[in-house]
Amino acid sequence: MLIGWGSVGVIYTFSDRWQGPGTVMQPGVIDRMIPFTADAIWLYLSFFLLIPAGYLFCRPQKLRWLSASMILTALVCGAVYLLWPTTLVYPQDSGQGLSSQMLARLVAADSEQNCLPSLHIALSLLAVWALVQRKQPWRSGLLIAWGILIALSILQLRRHLFIDLVSGALVALVCGWICQRVAWKFSSAQRERQ
Repeated sequence: MLIGWGSVGVIYTFSDRWQGPGTVMQPGVIDRMIPFTADAIWLYLSFFLLIPAGYLFCRPQKLRWLSASMILTALVCGAVYLLWPTTLVYPQDSGQGLSSQMLARLVAADSEQNCLPSLHIALSLLAVWALVQRKQPWRSGLLIAWGILIALSILQLRRHLFIDLVSGALVALVCGWICQRVAWKFSSAQRERQ
């Protein structure tokens, strides 16, 4: 987890520091249909439980794949952030409750850029992918629902636009598939040597 998720943090931070000013992305139809609410912060922050769960509870043979997939996904996203930085017009939250206070802390700590593709949804998808098992359909269904709720919370908080989520999910799927193919070829080559 330290190597996989830690590398993501390093890539995210340095791509944010080295990029130029971001192109302002405009909300699309789906973005305008979903109302802003600071209460979505709790589901949004549950990402920080989902990622460790991915590492702690996936099958041991999935650990290397998960780390490699997260690193490759972060490298692809980081390259996009550097070559085409994006930002959006963030809503002003004037609430005084605990949700609004947590959102203010998130805004203070998070990048105002690094929007497209969404690394938040990409890593969530990879963690769910690592945890889902055909033999445990109920657990897998709950994990998929958790991932969908995180995606919805991202849109409700206006931390990303729908296009950011779609592109982040595509990057994760392609990078995860590449890492799966490489791992499969590597394990096949090892079996042949034995």
